[in-house]
Amino acid sequence: MSHSAPADRSLPALASLTLAALGVVYGDIGTSPLYALKEVFHAGHVPTTPVNVLGVLSLIFWTMTIIVSLKYVLLILRADNNGEGGLIAMLALATTAVREKPKLRQGLMVVGLFGTAVFYGDGVITPAISVLSAVEGLQVIAPGMHEWVIPITLLVLTGLFSVQRFGTGGIGRFFGPITLIWFFALIALGLPHIIDNPGVLVALNPEYAVVFFYSQPRVAFIALGAVVLCVTGGEALYADMGHFGRRPIRIAWYGLVMPALVVNYFGQGALILGYPEAVENPFYLMAHESLRLPLVVLATAATVIASQALISAAFSVTKQAIQLGILPRMAVRHTSVRDTGQIYVPFINWGLFTFIVLAVALFKSSSNLASAYGIAVTMDMTITTVMTFFVVRYGWRYPLALCLLATGFFFVIDVTFFLSNTLKLLAGGWFPLVIGAGMFVLMLTWSQGRAIMHERVRDEAIDLKSFLEAVFVSPPVRVPGTAVFLVAEEGLAPNALMHNLKHNKVLHEHNLFVHVKHHEVPWIGFDKRLKMEPLGHDCWQITLNFGFKNDPDMPEALRLLEGRGVPLDEMDTSYFLSRDTVIPTFGNDGMAMWREKLFASMHRNAADMADFLALPSNRIVELGAKVEI
Repeated sequence: MSHSAPADRSLPALASLTLAALGVVYGDIGTSPLYALKEVFHAGHVPTTPVNVLGVLSLIFWTMTIIVSLKYVLLILRADNNGEGGLIAMLALATTAVREKPKLRQGLMVVGLFGTAVFYGDGVITPAISVLSAVEGLQVIAPGMHEWVIPITLLVLTGLFSVQRFGTGGIGRFFGPITLIWFFALIALGLPHIIDNPGVLVALNPEYAVVFFYSQPRVAFIALGAVVLCVTGGEALYADMGHFGRRPIRIAWYGLVMPALVVNYFGQGALILGYPEAVENPFYLMAHESLRLPLVVLATAATVIASQALISAAFSVTKQAIQLGILPRMAVRHTSVRDTGQIYVPFINWGLFTFIVLAVALFKSSSNLASAYGIAVTMDMTITTVMTFFVVRYGWRYPLALCLLATGFFFVIDVTFFLSNTLKLLAGGWFPLVIGAGMFVLMLTWSQGRAIMHERVRDEAIDLKSFLEAVFVSPPVRVPGTAVFLVAEEGLAPNALMHNLKHNKVLHEHNLFVHVKHHEVPWIGFDKRLKMEPLGHDCWQITLNFGFKNDPDMPEALRLLEGRGVPLDEMDTSYFLSRDTVIPTFGNDGMAMWREKLFASMHRNAADMADFLALPSNRIVELGAKVEI
């Protein structure tokens, strides 16, 4: 199922999707003028000379051109997984492309897991630096308001995370128009200063960036750590492709977003060339004094929208990770009856909020946060480029030389930016990496633990068909109703069935052995949702297929059995909750003991979460097996 199709239906639909893409896709990169150019000069490593200003402007322009316009908009957007994008979609494409190379596939999976984990670190820094940089405009209006910046920032962030449980449907319709006003404001702020000093436009020539690097290689290399801030949010172009399609994203970028960003950055540069002291906060100082307070309000609204887009992305990534088996089950609540993409994950919401508050309290200013920003972004950009190579080479089967040339060019640039950002590691870059490392350990432990557990279950399990044949040699008492047994793997007899026969001495009149299978594609339609195999004696093997963006609603999927000889009307009274009990062991099974205990704890918490949620699966026959790992 492709999600890019709607963009081609009609001109009004295309315009509507393009406007919506402004608010969701470009909120992060659209608010980078608040802090990007300022941070290049703020630390004092880059002197505010005309040559340096023009060199930095040239670097910013060509960074946006190469990384966003060429890499993401032209190349990466082509790598869609049934219309969906994002690092998990790319990971699925890459691992599928090399499925005949198990060691390479496993290596890519680990790299992709780490990139996904680091995304959460980026998800903490982005709202913090965006909102904080917007509110810091109050200091420009009245320096005495310095003490109010952090409290107001925390108040805005608290309000933002508090309303997440209500969903974005109500306010989402305003995202596009507000962001549209924001981009026109960027143009209106920068254009007068460019008109006053048109000489700044010479920085469009890449020669100025080359000369800057050639004449001051050390200074230029350090500056890259701040220059990269101008492309933060580039990953959102790819991640949100499934919501809007390629065309709206490309039209919005080339038609408005990039021109507005270039005009604003060059306007800031023109201001600094004329008034070097404006480097303290060139964005707000471009505006007339009477307009600065409304600009702070508009900037705060824009940064809230940018933060909302990233929070929604974190919810979406978490849901996909859960369904791919790399995170334990969590409460996932739908906030819209029409749009299944609008979800709320309480644990992720308040987890992000806690770390964001910690980041604001720890770093205290957008300049300090800029030291923590960049390393996670450039790491994800590099991982995306690596994944793209394997998709282009093994999935699309392009010649090796062409693949190396195309992705190698971007890889060198990504690595250069990453190495520049490693200089900020001790100054704050460690913060998102610690968060990412923690998430990576959880993901790796969960996925490896599940694999070990399933292997143990498979080794100790009995073939389902053989077991049923043995049971019906001397049939047990059949009781009315339909029982549903969850099975970890097709064809294996669930422990719950054996326990039911052993302790209750009965078997239900109709029995379904349901295996839920998650695939590395985003969507699987209802026509392929259910596979049914009769086992005789009113027993059936059922396989339910879900993509990583489908909602795994088992009762809804089982309703597809209507008309196939299974009495669905009796199922409601016969389901019970299923559960595994995982006990860590001291044996050498591929994981350290502390990770075994961590997995067992996560497994228990996931089962408790299913209890709490009272999910539709709360009526599945109880599984009492103990599995040691």
